[in-house]
Amino acid sequence: MTRAISGLSVVVPVYDEEENVAPLAAEIAAALAGLSLPHELIFVDDGSRDDTRKRVVEAIERHPNVRLVSLARNRGQSAALVAGVRAARMSHVVTLDGDLQNDPADVPRLLEQARVHDVVIGRRSKRRDTLARRLAGRLANAVRRSVLGDGASDTGCSLKVFPAAVFLALPRFDGMHRFMPALFRNQGLSIHEVDVNHRERRAGRSKYTNLARLRRTIFDLFGVWWLSKRTIRLDAKDDAP
Repeated sequence: MTRAISGLSVVVPVYDEEENVAPLAAEIAAALAGLSLPHELIFVDDGSRDDTRKRVVEAIERHPNVRLVSLARNRGQSAALVAGVRAARMSHVVTLDGDLQNDPADVPRLLEQARVHDVVIGRRSKRRDTLARRLAGRLANAVRRSVLGDGASDTGCSLKVFPAAVFLALPRFDGMHRFMPALFRNQGLSIHEVDVNHRERRAGRSKYTNLARLRRTIFDLFGVWWLSKRTIRLDAKDDAP
């Protein structure tokens, strides 16, 4: 069955990414230029302390489809995603990180698959991170798959395509962005993975350490496991004549 996609909202959370906003906006504009779909780019400023907001305002002057959503203080990636998707005007959402490591040129390929599958997620075939971060990612992905059985091999890749309404129906909690495949599967949705490009960070710095993320992820993991066991799934039909 072909899924109808009437428009595309690209949501990018940014926190202290002043050097990356302008090149990322230009790359996204180039990647979407050939699409025969209405589209927009929403930067969500997650309480940045540098000139990120100013750079987004400058990007708005250069690219008419760019919008800005600002959070009063730093709330984290999950909150920024929810704020961005709530502001989206299109039927489908693409999410990317604001650090330029995701490649906007991959978006059209994911969008192609989104016409066949409910949710499409990127899989970093050659991850351009430190060895410690790659090893930590492999361990986290293996443990998550074992506990949740979500079938996703790389939930750390922020490049995803999904219907906005479906995302807004998911349970919301701090850290939910790490468990989106499992949350989508709990809703009975089909998920498809696509190999995508991954690039080295050119500017700015990572906002978390492996140890800090591990502590929070383990706590959240068992919360999502509990939720998946308690989710109500209906297989009912109307038998009235």
